[in-house]
Amino acid sequence: MLISEAFAQATNGAQAEPNLMSFLPLIGILVIFYFLLIRPQSKRAKEQKSMREGLQKGDEVIISGGELGRVTGAGESYITLEIAPNIEITVLKSGVQTLLPKGTLKSIDAGKSNKALKNSKPQKTSDAQESSNEGSNVTATNETQKESSEKN
Repeated sequence: MLISEAFAQATNGAQAEPNLMSFLPLIGILVIFYFLLIRPQSKRAKEQKSMREGLQKGDEVIISGGELGRVTGAGESYITLEIAPNIEITVLKSGVQTLLPKGTLKSIDAGKSNKALKNSKPQKTSDAQESSNEGSNVTATNETQKESSEKN
């Protein structure tokens, strides 16, 4: 035979017992996970929960869909949110993502109205010019249609 027989090493009947040093890397990894992942996440969840419980009338919030609004009423698990003048929606408290500082919505509204005013002035003049041009085009089209109908 080409392969010689292998014999198992004889032991005295005692197996090597796992000691604390063999578990030390595993314990270290668990401690790192706790301090880097689990603890900060539970801290954020606790802050989020206390923020949602503390919602009251007049608070400005962002909900999970991205809508901004002012709280007009708060119940146990629902809030009423005004997202535009005279437009209110009912939302679950758990849908509230962020509490905004007071006055944030006013600063955003002011930015929109200034843009609308700036954009509307040039458009009005160009709209007036386009409508006068369209009127002359319509008359020219009507005249050409009359001429073509007279030929037939």
